[in-house]
Amino acid sequence: MSSFFSNLIHNFFLSFGIVVGASIFSGIGAIITNHPPLNAMLDVAGSMKIWAIAASLGGTFSSFSVIEKGLFEGEIKSLIKQCLFILIGLIGANTGYGFIKLLKRCSEIWGN
Repeated sequence: MSSFFSNLIHNFFLSFGIVVGASIFSGIGAIITNHPPLNAMLDVAGSMKIWAIAASLGGTFSSFSVIEKGLFEGEIKSLIKQCLFILIGLIGANTGYGFIKLLKRCSEIWGN
């Protein structure tokens, strides 16, 4: 059971890190190309959420096969686990997006 919880924590931080890391590097690219970095970071963070969820699951096809087994072969426990992995990945990606939004809001409060 502890492996299950460690996998949940791993999925959360993986999806969080993908969104935040991609946003930070897009901000660096925006600085190099003389564009507003926080706008680029927010755009990338919004578009990376679904990819972060898929990456935290380890690929989408294995997730679909587990969901299929849960629905059609009656393996409810694995279906619930997979749904929790998807939910935790979604929460991690949205938390990363919220973190980037917080950075933008703080820059507006503190001034440029």
